[in-house]
Amino acid sequence: MQVMNSTMQMEASAPLPIKLEKSPYEVVHLLSSSNAVVVFSTTDCCMSTVAKRLLFSLGVGPTVVELDEHVAGHDIKAFLYQLAGTTLQPPIPAVFIGGKFLGGVEALMANHINGTLIPLLKEAGALWL
Repeated sequence: MQVMNSTMQMEASAPLPIKLEKSPYEVVHLLSSSNAVVVFSTTDCCMSTVAKRLLFSLGVGPTVVELDEHVAGHDIKAFLYQLAGTTLQPPIPAVFIGGKFLGGVEALMANHINGTLIPLLKEAGALWL
């Protein structure tokens, strides 16, 4: 790309950055509303691993956002704390099914044990059987 400098001469430069930044709310909303299942996770969290493995074992391919590798991970994590309504219990992993916030690994496991997880996943379009 070429741009004009202040003396009106053409010079080569890097492309201008396009503003693609979104607020943490927008990122979470966009991902959760456009994917059947989303897991906000960190690579070093054992509970995140449990949540992802459970979903994979059920035949679900969730969209996984590793917050420790995401450029806005810290801000998204802060938003998830607000969404969870707690500062005592970490919001990671945060599981969204069908665009709705389910909760963390405890809520995911509770739904699995009481038999409501499979219907939720089917309703969201994450399972077809």
